Amino acid sequence: MANGPGPAGIATRLFAALVLVFATYNPEGYSFYHWAIAPLLGHTTSTGPASVKFLVGILLLGGWGVFLNATRRSIGMGGAALVIAISGALVWILLDFGIVSAGSARGISYVVLLCLSVLLAVGMSWSHVSKSMSGQVDMDQTD
Repeated sequence: MANGPGPAGIATRLFAALVLVFATYNPEGYSFYHWAIAPLLGHTTSTGPASVKFLVGILLLGGWGVFLNATRRSIGMGGAALVIAISGALVWILLDFGIVSAGSARGISYVVLLCLSVLLAVGMSWSHVSKSMSGQVDMDQTD
């Protein structure tokens, strides 16, 4: 099953997170930010109907809501801090080995966006991974 706790399910969640993050903003200039937000700030000229931009913006906002809520509930602030720390260490390694130049805003942007996508994918997948490893099910407490 592609949505279960296996590698295919995790890959699906990572792909969805990558689409969400890079559709919202990317350094290539083909993103919701460049299409809908930058014209409002006077950085570029506006193209496309406002109604479509509004719909796409609401869809992206909904996607962010789902991913952020699942991440918050699944790994919490401590888990998010750990994933961010691991991502920071990986960025440091990429810089140390010269894979990404510290002077390349585009390269750093890609790495940061990729790390954000990984954080969201971990948040979406962690309950499944934790259940597979420990046999325990995460439950939300309700009063």
